[in-house]
Amino acid sequence: MKVTKILGLGAISMSLMACVTNPVTGRSSLQIANNSEIATMASQEYKTTLSKAKVITGTADANRVKNVGNRIKQAAEKYYTSIGRQSDLANYNWEFNLLQDSQLNAWCMPGGKVAVYTGILPVTKDDDGLAVVMGHEISHALAGHGNERISQAMLAQYGGSILGSSINNAQWASIFQQVYPIGAQVGLLAYGRKQELEADKMGLYLMGMAGYDPRTAPAFWERMEASSKGSAVPQFLSTHPNPSSRIADINEAMPQALEYYRAAGGK
Repeated sequence: MKVTKILGLGAISMSLMACVTNPVTGRSSLQIANNSEIATMASQEYKTTLSKAKVITGTADANRVKNVGNRIKQAAEKYYTSIGRQSDLANYNWEFNLLQDSQLNAWCMPGGKVAVYTGILPVTKDDDGLAVVMGHEISHALAGHGNERISQAMLAQYGGSILGSSINNAQWASIFQQVYPIGAQVGLLAYGRKQELEADKMGLYLMGMAGYDPRTAPAFWERMEASSKGSAVPQFLSTHPNPSSRIADINEAMPQALEYYRAAGGK
């Protein structure tokens, strides 16, 4: 089903709910919020986050983040165009930044606003490992997981009472901030298990389309799990699936990912 955009800062009707089908994974989800409004608010929060962080520029690592991000972006755009869904990316204004922070983390906000923390680079090790991380996070945005969580929050908070009524600016801002808390942790949306597994699968496909070897993904996730031994679980993994089930699902999706990888020139 094609994306139907309703609800901005105005009226929302229960009868106009939008069922969106992910063109990469085939999973359907309810997304009733306006993607343009979400992207605008996400861009504002991203700017606020960057203003409070130490953004690394001009280094080899900073350039790697931009290069890997751009290759995945271009692969996604090529795929969406090939299936006539390029309009899905109309609200994207991509940015890829490396932030000085010891956390093992990375995130992508709606509209393609990506941040990678320096703390995760020793675990990614190389471009393939970085592509696993960035492909996963970019997939959260492309799959509309932010819209899905915002929609869930709207329905949970207002339920059937919003039928034929409107959500005002303050209510909309409150819901957005529930899903994307203001501050240093702005990108750390607590996604559900289905969304995390979808991001794994879609990210695997995207990295393959971009020419990165998807067979490196299981080893990366094993390194991430090992990094938490004897210490607190990294924020990046705090809401993620069990490592063994995650790797099993990744391996199940591997044949298709390898087809994309070989089509992009991989061996």
